[in-house]
Amino acid sequence: MNDSKKPSVKNEVRRISADENLNTLLNSVVDEVSAYAERLGGQIKKLSDIGRALSGVYDLNTLLEMIVDQARSFTNADAGTLYIVEDNTLRFKIVQNDSLKIRMGGKTGETIPFPPVELKETNVSAFVALKGVSVNIPDVYDTDLFDFTGPKKFDQSTGYRSKSMLVVPMHNHDNDVIGVLQLLNAKNPLNEEVIAFSQDYENLSESLASQAAVSITNAKLISNMTELFEAFVKVMATAIDEKSPVTGGHIRRVADLTLTMADVINELKEGCFKDKTFSPDQLYELRIAAYMHDIGKVTSPVEIVEKAKKLQTIFDRIQHVRLRMTYIGQKIMLESQATKIELLQNGGANPSEIASLDKATQDKLDELNDIKEFINRCNEPGEFLDDETLDRLKEISVKTFIDDGGEEQPFLTDDELVNLSIRRGSITEAERKKMQDHAAVTLRMLKQIPFTKKLQNIPGFAGAHHEFINGKGYPLGLKGDEIPFEGKLMAVTDIAEALTASDRPYKKAMPLETVYRILRSMVEKGELDSSLVELFIEKDVYKIYQEKHENDKSATI
Repeated sequence: MNDSKKPSVKNEVRRISADENLNTLLNSVVDEVSAYAERLGGQIKKLSDIGRALSGVYDLNTLLEMIVDQARSFTNADAGTLYIVEDNTLRFKIVQNDSLKIRMGGKTGETIPFPPVELKETNVSAFVALKGVSVNIPDVYDTDLFDFTGPKKFDQSTGYRSKSMLVVPMHNHDNDVIGVLQLLNAKNPLNEEVIAFSQDYENLSESLASQAAVSITNAKLISNMTELFEAFVKVMATAIDEKSPVTGGHIRRVADLTLTMADVINELKEGCFKDKTFSPDQLYELRIAAYMHDIGKVTSPVEIVEKAKKLQTIFDRIQHVRLRMTYIGQKIMLESQATKIELLQNGGANPSEIASLDKATQDKLDELNDIKEFINRCNEPGEFLDDETLDRLKEISVKTFIDDGGEEQPFLTDDELVNLSIRRGSITEAERKKMQDHAAVTLRMLKQIPFTKKLQNIPGFAGAHHEFINGKGYPLGLKGDEIPFEGKLMAVTDIAEALTASDRPYKKAMPLETVYRILRSMVEKGELDSSLVELFIEKDVYKIYQEKHENDKSATI
C-alpha cells in the first residue's frame, strides 16, 4: 500500500475527537430535549389534573380561589388576581399575595376593598378583557404600554415590588371574555429570584384560563338553575299564600321546624339517631321538600281551607238560618195577631183567651230563640259534639214551616244538618277527603318536575308527610319502612305546627303540653314514629324553632 494514502495518526485523532464532540453535543441536546419534554409533559399532566379538579367544583367562590391557587402554583407566581366581567367593569373576585400574606375573596369570605376596574385600554387587565389577548410584561416599571400607577402606589404603601406580570383572558365556550387572570412576580424555584413569565407558562396559563372560564360558566349555569328553581318554589309558596294566608304561613313554619329538627338530629352523639346525619345537600333537598309539601293545596277550595264555621262555604250560611228563624218568628206573630183579630171581630174574645193566646205565642217565640241560639252554638267548631246535641239537631231538622209560596220547608236543610253535626272541627268528611286530595296532587305535580340527581327524592319526601306508620295515612297508604325517614319527620313537624298555629280560623293555638299529649296518642295509634316524636319532645325542638325563627318574620326559603 502506498504510504501516502494512509491516514496520519494526527488526522485520525482529530476525527475521533470530532466524533466524540458531536456525540457529546448530541447527547446534550437529547438530554435537554428530554428534560424539556418531561417538564412539558408534567405541566400538561398537571394542567389536565387541574382541569379535572375544576370540572368537579360548582361553588363559585371555591372555584375562583382554586383557579388562582393552581395558576400560581404551576407558574410559581408570588401573587395573583382574578377579575370577573360584570356591568361593563372588571370586579375583583380573588386577590392573593404570598409575600404580603394577603388572601381575599373566594371561600375565605374576606371582603376585597378595591373598586371595580373601568374597561379602559390604558389599564392592562381592562385591555386584555377588551382585546381578548394575553399580555406578558417582564417588568411593569420598565414599560410605557400601560398605566401602572395603581400597582406603583400599592408598592409604595406596602413596600412590595411589582415586577413581572402575566395577564390572560378567560374565554368561555362562545369565545366571550368573562374574566381576566392576572399573575404577578414569577419566581425562580432555585433561588426565589423574580423572573419573567416564560412563553411556556404563558401558553399553559392561557389553557388554564380557558378551562377555568368553562368551569366558571358551568358553575354560574348551575347557580342560575338553582336560583331559577328556588324562585319557582317561592312563586308556588306565594301563590298558596295569596290564596290563603293560613296555608302560606303554615308552609314556611313547617319548613323551618323541619330543618330545626334535622339540625338537632345532626348534633346527636347518642341514642337511636346518633348515626343519622344530613349532609348540606340532603338538608337542602329536605328544605325544598318541606317548602313544597303542600303545593297541591293550589287546587284545594279556599272555602274549605279557611272554613272557620261549620255552615261556612263561600260565606257563613248561619245568616240564612238566622233569617229563616226570624221569618218563622214573624209568621208566628202574624198568625197570633190574625187569631186575636178574628176573636175580637166575632165578639167572643175574653181576657183569659187573649192572655192564653199571647202566652202560647210567646212560648213559641222563646222556643224559636232557644233553637236559634242552639244552632249558633253548634255552628262553632269544637273538640267534640256529644250524642245528645246530635239528637236535638235531628229533632230540629224535622220541624217545618210554610213559606210565602205555600210550600212546606224544614227548619234545617239536609246539608245544614250534615255540617252542624260535625263532631270535631269544622269540615265534613267529604270536605276532609277533598282536603286530603292535596297530598295526592302534590305527589302528581312534583313527579312531573325533572329534578336533578341531588333533588330526586323531593316528590317522595313531600308526598309522604300524611302517611302513617300503620298504613292508614294517605295518599298511598304506605306503612313502616315504606315511608322515607324524611316523610316520617315531616309528618311530626306538620302536625305539631298545625296544632300550635295561632292563625287558624277554626281553632285556637294549643299549648305544648296538649300538643305533646296528642302526638304521643298518635304514636299509640300507630300513626307517628315513636322515636321521632320523643326526640321532638325531649329535645324541645319546638322551643328551639321558636327562638330561631319566630322573631324573624322576614325568614325566607
